[in-house]
Amino acid sequence: MSNIENLEWRYATKRYDTTKKLTPDQLNMIKESLRLSPSSFGLQAWKFVHVADPALRQELAAAAWNQPQVTEASDLFVLASYVSIDEAFVDKFVASVAETRGISVDVLQGYRDMMVGSVKGRTPEQLGEWLARQVYIPLGVALTVAADNHIDASPMEGFDSQKFNELLGLDKLNLCARTILAVGFRSPEDETQNMKKSRFSQEEVFIER
Repeated sequence: MSNIENLEWRYATKRYDTTKKLTPDQLNMIKESLRLSPSSFGLQAWKFVHVADPALRQELAAAAWNQPQVTEASDLFVLASYVSIDEAFVDKFVASVAETRGISVDVLQGYRDMMVGSVKGRTPEQLGEWLARQVYIPLGVALTVAADNHIDASPMEGFDSQKFNELLGLDKLNLCARTILAVGFRSPEDETQNMKKSRFSQEEVFIER
């Protein structure tokens, strides 16, 4: 199937077959799709929590209005962004780039200064909002990769972020849970899969200039 056909195939799965699990290779593919996603400046100001503990997932479900995807899906990821970042965070990123590429940090000084200027030029509120938006990029990438490999997925925002932060210890790490990604395989009992995909037409959503 083509990429477009796979996007037609996918839907926000509501019920999962609990007997079907992702293979280690499939799980690693989802993890890599998150890790390799683009981010502003390449800063990767996020963490992805893979919640494997069934008991913890039950607790999280209670903080997500008991949506079945949280416990039924093969695997559950919580995508968290940093609440704030500073000059030291940028320097850590620059050092990583220099090491990976085998170059001196000095070569990246201009890039580093630009990023620091961008971070310091925002108010705390603006910085927090910008960081929160970053996690939606890997979410979209992972959803597409999952669809291309006929892995079902559910992007979810319906949860108590503060409670998730407490349960996952994110509040102690300068992180905040922003969205959930459940992945697995649809249950035959999920009636949503039989509904025709509803999207506005190209004429409706594109503005040509």
